[in-house]
Amino acid sequence: MPKTNLQASAPQPLHARIKDTLRTRILDGTYGPNSQMPSEYALCAMFGVSRITVRQALGDLRNEGLVFRVHGKGTFVSKPKAFQNVTSLQGFAQAMLSMGHEIVNTLLALRIVEASRYIAQKLDLPEGARVAEIHRVRLLDREPISLELTWVSEPLGKRLASADLATRDIFLILENDCGVRLGHADVSIDAMLANDEIADALHVQEGSPVLRIERTTHDVQGTPIDFEYLYFRGDAFQYRLRVDREKAPACATT
Repeated sequence: MPKTNLQASAPQPLHARIKDTLRTRILDGTYGPNSQMPSEYALCAMFGVSRITVRQALGDLRNEGLVFRVHGKGTFVSKPKAFQNVTSLQGFAQAMLSMGHEIVNTLLALRIVEASRYIAQKLDLPEGARVAEIHRVRLLDREPISLELTWVSEPLGKRLASADLATRDIFLILENDCGVRLGHADVSIDAMLANDEIADALHVQEGSPVLRIERTTHDVQGTPIDFEYLYFRGDAFQYRLRVDREKAPACATT
């Protein structure tokens, strides 16, 4: 690739301009996912700058998650994160299939248990009520992306047990097989470190960052139907949402 001269370009710091140039080349596919970036020496020659400047640019790209460094081998382009918009209530498989991804589920467990106080509260059931507990690993393009823990009432759990949980979203099963009309979900999102169960399910190291989604889904009458913990790999997935600024109410006229 020919040398790129950024020295005469204006006020933005030089390392930031190099970062922007490299980011553009990553996003347009010049440097594809998992490909090796040019060496620091090659980048110094390409941009006519010092190694310190190149390292600052690469450091910024690592902070943005666009590249990662392998000790002794160099810098590589990260695989783009899958994402799901949360502006509408939609199952994970439904969202991913619409973007051309392959989704397969591994059912780890489906059992009837007594609801803890917290789960009972979320499902508006008495503490100790019998509920179905479902553990599934979701595979995105044949790689584990999330561990999904779901609780529903025992009658619904028995219906789900006879459904195809390996290929179908629970939302679609509830709607199409059980006749439940879903209305809305209460969602909270935070970050945590993977414990041994999560690490084993997602093929990451214990202590790796994961995105935790807590979601209670209600039917159209507002009755809680489904309570879930969803644990997503922090290096491979993101939730996206659009936030509009609330419009000021129109002034009253007389």
